[in-house]
Amino acid sequence: MLDLLGLDTAAESVYRGILDGPQDVAELSARLGLPEEEVCGALDRLSEMALVRPSTEDSGRMHAVSPQVGMEILLARQQAELAHQQQRLEAGRAAAAQLILEYDGRGEGSAHAGVRFFEGIDCIRDHLAVLRSQVAEELLTFAPGGPQTLANMNASRPLNQQLLERGVQMRTVYLDSIRSCPDTMEYAHWLSERGCQVRTMPSLPNRLIIYDRRAAVIAADAGNTAAGAVELTSQGMVATLHVLFESVWESAEPLEACGRPAPGALNRQQAEALRLLAQGHTDEAIGTRLGVSPRTARRIASGLMDALDAASRFQAGVHAVQRGYLPAGPD
Repeated sequence: MLDLLGLDTAAESVYRGILDGPQDVAELSARLGLPEEEVCGALDRLSEMALVRPSTEDSGRMHAVSPQVGMEILLARQQAELAHQQQRLEAGRAAAAQLILEYDGRGEGSAHAGVRFFEGIDCIRDHLAVLRSQVAEELLTFAPGGPQTLANMNASRPLNQQLLERGVQMRTVYLDSIRSCPDTMEYAHWLSERGCQVRTMPSLPNRLIIYDRRAAVIAADAGNTAAGAVELTSQGMVATLHVLFESVWESAEPLEACGRPAPGALNRQQAEALRLLAQGHTDEAIGTRLGVSPRTARRIASGLMDALDAASRFQAGVHAVQRGYLPAGPD
């Protein structure tokens, strides 16, 4: 029971035995069922901890300090060890910071005028981990790609929980397509219950993360977020991306919203698919923007063209404007 205070099982047994009354090694060995060598070793450890000392009444026996005094001694030792560990941790932190300063900019990332490019998923993840560890107040995220993989969600849970417990304000925008994925919705609700604000949009312009409004990371290729990432630290560029985030955030639906359209109207995903369809995007491109499979994108596009009685995508756009689904001018 006292192992949490640094007292092993044998030493605790011997300490308790002596508390019942001063005893010599042979008596303790017989009573506790321990070899005399083990009793002697336990007495040496207890003596080093100042928990036992030779009895003043009988030099051949040992006396144990009272539990009140003994526990105070053990707690003081633990506090001293913790203070020492804290000093080592701070020294390690300083050494780590020095190493980062020495090698910052020598890796795969290259920086120029507030722009730094990272190539390869491992390099990107390493740098994102550094940025996450440094964020202090706010983390804003566009998360395109639709439903998240279980592996990514399981890996993100402890990281996001640490940020939220540190008081970091988090806002995340997912795609509407996650609403059809129970696992991703469960994860989104888990985030929301812990203080993260979550909303959804039919499509997102790119993967985006803004750290404390001092740095932003975007995908170098919106269609392939693993290909590379760009970190922006110029305050003008970060401020512009922050305005973009706030604009999208205002248009996004809260996680709790049902998102049901009025009778005869298109839902948000259908309306976005129609806009992309009218612009001439392929089914694969539409699927990527909506975070759905190409097969689902083809089904949505086919359903829209049938509903609009259109034989081509161009005709679908014309009919959509005539019926008021799309604006007459360029959007």
